Amino acid sequence: MKFLITGGAGYIGTNLANYLLLNNHQVVVLDNLELGNKSLVPQKAKLHINDLRNKKEVEKIFSESKIDAVFHLAAYSSVQESMKIPGKYFNNNIISTVNLLETMVKFNVKCLIFSSSAAVYGNPQKYSVNEECPLSPNNVYGQTKKIIEEMLDWYDRIYNIKFVSLRYFNAAGADYGVGEKRKNETHLIPLAIKTALKEKEYLTVFGNNYPTKDGTAIRDYVHITDISKAHLLSFNYLKKNEKSQIINLGSGLGKSVSEIVDLVKKINNSDFKIRIENRRSGDPIVLVANYFKAKKILGWEPERDIKEIIKSAYDWHKSQLQ
Repeated sequence: MKFLITGGAGYIGTNLANYLLLNNHQVVVLDNLELGNKSLVPQKAKLHINDLRNKKEVEKIFSESKIDAVFHLAAYSSVQESMKIPGKYFNNNIISTVNLLETMVKFNVKCLIFSSSAAVYGNPQKYSVNEECPLSPNNVYGQTKKIIEEMLDWYDRIYNIKFVSLRYFNAAGADYGVGEKRKNETHLIPLAIKTALKEKEYLTVFGNNYPTKDGTAIRDYVHITDISKAHLLSFNYLKKNEKSQIINLGSGLGKSVSEIVDLVKKINNSDFKIRIENRRSGDPIVLVANYFKAKKILGWEPERDIKEIIKSAYDWHKSQLQ
C-alpha cells in the first residue's frame, strides 16, 4: 500500500513513517518543514516540501502517486499558543484539512486516519474518558480538532470518505532514533528530561493547587510507536469494514505532573530545581483515556508503560548530547 502522511516530518509523523516502512508499505510525506525536520524523514520515504494550504501542490502529489490512504497529522498543536493566536490555528488546521479532503474527493481516495486529540473533551467530569463523553474544548487547538471531526463526518456522508479519528492523549517516548525536539518545547516529559540533563536551569510547573492528590494536573501518556501501530490497525479496519470510527488512544492510567517529575529524577538519579507558576489557560485538571473501544474495534492495547516511555525519551535526549 502507498500512504500519504501529512506532517510526516514531525515527531509522530517520522515515527509513523518508519513503522509503515518496516511493515512493507510505501510512504509519501508532505510537510512544509515549519515544525518538521527533514533529516528525520526516512530515506525510503518520498518527501514533498509543500504546504497543505497550497491546494494546487497538494493535487500535484495525488496526481503523481496513487495514494491508497491518508494519515493526516499536520497541524499546529500548542494549546498555549492557540489561546494567544487563535486565528493562526483556525487558518492552518481547518483550511489545510478542507484542501486535503477536497483533493481526496477529486482523486477518489476514500480512506483517512486523522490525528485528533483528547483536547476535544475539555475538562471532563469523569476521571476516565470514553468516546461518548461530551465534547467541550477549553482551548482553540482542541476546538479545531472538534471542527475537523465534524467535517469528516460530513465528507463521509456526502462523499463516502471513511475515516478513523484517533484521539491521542499525550504522545511521548522515543523510537527509531526519533524523540521529541521542538523549537519551543511545551511538553512536560522532554522539558523535565532537559532539566535533569542540565540543559535547563529549572522546570516550570504550572499550578500546584489543582484538586488532585498532590495538587498537580493529571495526564495519560502513550508511546509514539503504540500510536503508530494504532494508525496501521485503523487502516486495516477501514479496509475490511468501511465504517468510520472515533477512538481514544491512551494508557488508561493517569500520572500527575509531580509523579512524572519524580520518575525522571529517579531515572537520572539526580534532583533538579522546580519553579511553580500559575495555571495556564486551557489546561484541564485530569485527562485520562478509557481505551476499551480501541481494544474492541482495533485489537489495540498500549505495549509500553510510563517507565518505558520516559526511559526511551531519556535515552534519546542523552544521546543527543554525545
